[in-house]
Amino acid sequence: MMQVLFPNCAGMDVHKTFVMVCRMRITDTGQVEQETQRFGTMTRDLEALAAWLAAWGVTHIAMESTGVYWLPIYNVLEDHFQVWLVNASHVKQVPGARPM
Repeated sequence: MMQVLFPNCAGMDVHKTFVMVCRMRITDTGQVEQETQRFGTMTRDLEALAAWLAAWGVTHIAMESTGVYWLPIYNVLEDHFQVWLVNASHVKQVPGARPM
């Protein structure tokens, strides 16, 4: 069984014109809830993303990106969440990660 480190977290796959985001949380009864949504990369879209994450009480975000597309997203989110830029090849090796 995998140990839960962050009961309210999110994962992001960053592209040039959009971001795919999955937010997850563990409820008081131990149930896992998750929801995935696509956001644009304009400032108003990123502010909506931040509000969407905050609505679930997300505290930590793992962001996977190539190039520099992650920079504006990080700038919008860094004051509200603990944001980590992760290497995609490392994330794929994590037990329980979705198969590619």
